[in-house]
Amino acid sequence: MTTLLRASDSAGFLSIVPSLAGFTPRDSIVLLPFHGSRTYGAMRLDLPRDDVSLEDFADAAVGLAARVDGTDAVAVVVYTDDAAHPTRDGFVLPFAVAVDELLGCAEDAGLRVVDALCVMPDGWSSYLDDDPVVEPLDQIGPAPEVESIGDVSGDQLTGAELPSVDLAEKERVGRALRDLDDLLACKERGPLTGTENPLVIAAAVMLEDIPAFLESVLKTPDDLPPFAVAALLWCLNRPLLRDVAIAQWATDLAGGIRTLDAQLNFSENGRMVPDDLGEVFLGRGASPDPDRLRLALSVVRTAAARAPRSRRPAPLTAAAWLSWALGRSTHAGHYLDLVRAIDPEYGLAALLGTMIGGAMLPEWAFRRGPIG
Repeated sequence: MTTLLRASDSAGFLSIVPSLAGFTPRDSIVLLPFHGSRTYGAMRLDLPRDDVSLEDFADAAVGLAARVDGTDAVAVVVYTDDAAHPTRDGFVLPFAVAVDELLGCAEDAGLRVVDALCVMPDGWSSYLDDDPVVEPLDQIGPAPEVESIGDVSGDQLTGAELPSVDLAEKERVGRALRDLDDLLACKERGPLTGTENPLVIAAAVMLEDIPAFLESVLKTPDDLPPFAVAALLWCLNRPLLRDVAIAQWATDLAGGIRTLDAQLNFSENGRMVPDDLGEVFLGRGASPDPDRLRLALSVVRTAAARAPRSRRPAPLTAAAWLSWALGRSTHAGHYLDLVRAIDPEYGLAALLGTMIGGAMLPEWAFRRGPIG
């Protein structure tokens, strides 16, 4: 069901932006693509740094907004901790030059400008006014409550923190992972002795059908026992199986089975992976089920929080991809920063970092009704 949020003026419009974005932006430029009088979401960008070309910044930002299906207009909202600068002739709003560049690019692209507003610590104002007046923030009012969106009072990084896990739980997962590694190494050398921990054997049995195991963890994402977490970490720390997990969670069980077969064929015979499977990693093809992606994200975030430090890059990188697929590039960047602090050379993280740094978004993010 689509929820309609209506605004009668600029202050009313500012009150619904957090609901459209899913959070209350901070230190951000938000672009809202319109089709007629309706907008279906928001795109957040960091405020441009001093060393950034404003022309390139504006071209890239407007280009992203214009890619959304049916876009014929755009609104711009700046959220900044800077105040308006008083002059003899009135106020100069923060980032006025950058916004002028954005509006010029929008007009050059044939997009109508719906509004251009600035929210500051001491008030809000409009870039479209020749003599801007700083209005009080209490004119904006609270964001409307939308059950499907939840609390939007936090900023763009809210919710990116890993779950809190006590030391005892981390130690249990660490021991389970060591025992599982030892058991699987023993199985390669010969038959088991019969003295192994039954829980470790159960974890090893789960790994005999990887796609079925990856599907099962979505059923209780926040309540996996230590040996199931260990089995998941064992999978994610093997690039071939990590890629299967990402593809399966972005598609379905059948997609996971196809991806596993294709990856094994490539590993063993050099046979190329079908294009449609490779396209998933680049954000192309059918739109994933957002609820499925969110379940998978909860799984890998919990696994990362409970993992030994050396085993965290894999689940964190999976969390980065899943966040990116949901349109949460800021969260994705946060997880990649955590990976770099542990292993700056981790391969998939470097690729994702390049994609996010280049403002690349999945194709499905530009379809009406964004999934994030």
